[in-house]
Parts: sequence; C-alpha cells; structure tokens
Amino acid sequence: MKQSRPYPIVTITKKGQRAIEAGHPWVYAGEVVSCPDGVENGALVDVCSEKGTWLGAGLLSLCSLIRVRLLSRNANDRFDEGFWLRRFQYAWAYRKTVLEPRDLSACRVVFGEADGLPGLTVDRFHDILVVQTLSYGMDRRKELLFPLLLRALQEDGQDIRGVYERNDDPLRDKEGLEQNKGFFALPGEESPGETVTEIVENGVKYAVDFENGQKTGFFLDQKYNRRAVGRLAAGHRVLDCFTHTGSFALNAALGGAERVTAVDVSQAAVDMARKNAQLNGLEGKMDFLCADVFDLLPQLVEERRREWDFIILDPPAFTKSRRTADQAARGYKEINYRAMRLLPRGGYLATCSCSHFMEEHRFLGVIAAAARDAGVQLKQIEARQQAPDHPILWGVPETSYLKFYLFQVV
Repeated sequence: MKQSRPYPIVTITKKGQRAIEAGHPWVYAGEVVSCPDGVENGALVDVCSEKGTWLGAGLLSLCSLIRVRLLSRNANDRFDEGFWLRRFQYAWAYRKTVLEPRDLSACRVVFGEADGLPGLTVDRFHDILVVQTLSYGMDRRKELLFPLLLRALQEDGQDIRGVYERNDDPLRDKEGLEQNKGFFALPGEESPGETVTEIVENGVKYAVDFENGQKTGFFLDQKYNRRAVGRLAAGHRVLDCFTHTGSFALNAALGGAERVTAVDVSQAAVDMARKNAQLNGLEGKMDFLCADVFDLLPQLVEERRREWDFIILDPPAFTKSRRTADQAARGYKEINYRAMRLLPRGGYLATCSCSHFMEEHRFLGVIAAAARDAGVQLKQIEARQQAPDHPILWGVPETSYLKFYLFQVV
C-alpha cells in the first residue's frame, strides 16, 4: 500500500481477492492468510492481497466463519460520524426514490450489505424502528450508530418515537453475541412502553407485535406481491396457507374476494390475523383455521373439497443452509402438488420461497415437477421478487432470496 493507514492488515488468499473484486463484501475464515495477534473482535481492519494490494476496509468477526465484512473499497473513507450518517442518509434517500410515498411509514430502512451496512437490519413500523445487529462489529458500535440513524430520519421530517432491538436471532450465537430484545436507550429520549403498533400497507391496517412477532414483527418484503394477489382476488374463494398475521388473506379480502380462509399452525398468529381482519372490518368475509398445512392439504384433497379456486402458499424458509436444500425441495413440491390437486381447472395459485438456498432454477424445477405429478399445466401470470426496499445487490447472491410466482392452473 502506498499510503499509511491506522488499521491492522488482514491478508487474504487469491480466492478471497477474486470474490471481493467481483463485488462480494465477505471474507471467509478459510480465506485469511494472516491476521495480527491482539486485534480486538469487531475492530476495523484493512484487507490486502498476498501481494500487498489494498482491497478494502471492514469489520473483523473473530468467532464467525465470515471473518471480515467489508464496509468500503474507497481508501479515502474515514469511519467517523460523517461516514455512518451518510450511509443512513443514502439508504433513506434510496427508499424515498423506489417506494411510493405512502409505503415509507412501513418499510425496510436498512438491508445490511445491500446498503453498505453489513450485519445491520432496520425495519420501520410507523414511528418505531426495529433493529437487528447480527455482526460483532455493528453491535459494538450501536451506541454511535442508532442516534445517527434516528438523526438521518428526523432531519427528513420523519417522526420516530423509539428504537427497539430484536436481537433474539440465533445468528448472533455465531458471532459470539448474546441474544436479547428491548428498547434501546436513546440519549434524551424516553422509550415507549408498548410493543404493539399499527401500520398501513396497500391500504390494509395491521397490528404489529414487534416484541414477539416473527423476525422483526412483520414481513415487509412481500408488500407488492400481496398487492398483486389483491388485484386477482375479486370474486374468488381464497385459501391462504401459512397466513402468519393474515397479510395475503387481508389483501385478497380487500381486493374483493368472495370468501377467504386463512390458515396457520400458530394459534398466536391466527389470533393476530383475526384481530387484523377486525381492524379492517373484514370479519364477515374471512374464516380462520389453526392447522398444519402439511396435514391439511392432503386431507382436503382426500375429501375432494372444491371450496377454493385461488390458493396462496407463503411458507417460512424450509432451508437455511445448502445441506438441507434437498429436504426443502421435497417440502415445496409436496405443498404445491397438493394445492394443484385441490384447485379446479382455471383456478389460481400464488407460490413462493423465501430461502436464498432454494435457488430460483431449482424452485422452478420443483414447481414444474409438482405440476407434472398433479397432471396440470401452469399458465404463468407474473414472476416477482422482494420489494425494492430489500434491494438485490449484484455480486452478492445472498441479497436475492425471494421467489414469487402467480399461475393459472389449466
């Protein structure tokens, strides 16, 4: 390196160098050739090739297989308050550009690596920010980062009352971090007492339990896919499987569906879905059922029930590693096969996978195999991905994870 820099140097292999030069911000432990002794966990480090070429600067995670997460490949960057504030301002300016104004009150504000803030997730639910710090370096800087995040939004006129940490994610174990959740104490701010708030998305009202709900409390990535379902639902009888808090079901009901049945294995989720139906005055158009979809669909097929002509499959991630991808493929095939058997000719199917490890070509192969076994043909209406507040960063395949398809079964 031609200039003197204050950060310890981590030297990496040619394989690691190629990955960084292709745009990927991670250095894996197996790609590290050398790291100085005594460097603190979470410290800022420079990453260099074996020939001494500077490749970038990032945060060190001594306990993780992802040993360094790059923050910048600009040698002029200085990681002071101004740097972090700009990152938050850029992230918010992007959301203001790609989302409709009405969607800004319920959106993902920071999507980790895709926003140059690796290991940090921030979701906005009305006037609450729900944050996850899933890397050691980000976690040790949160006393600096969270006030700057708040400042970036408030300077744009956004009304934010509190920051809530949802750090009850097992990924923190791999970073050597404890799991926890609770309001973050902001300087000069009093934390709200309640942990349920209300949002509006696509004109649908939701109560969001950001303390106990899955992930950060609500899945924002499907917002425009839910709208697409709502556009098709008019006059149809809809079965929403894995409904969680009822989001697809509610969009279908408000879209003019004749009847909607919402199913989830969690009674708590079903209770919240019912509450959301009441919020929107839809109780008379919706039924709710607590059941395991893997048991329910075969039962409905066996009973030859033909009560629905539109089925939605929005399951949780069936795999979170490549090792279990085969098992996940069998699960996706099972539910899609059963849904296709249950639907009448001319019926409609919405199906998706939210697992990065279920790659698109493989997911499509599973759907095609299910259609062959069910003896039906699929007419594709739309192929969609996650909403743009969850941006896909080319060169970082982990940021592309949601596959969503709408079909007519013929």
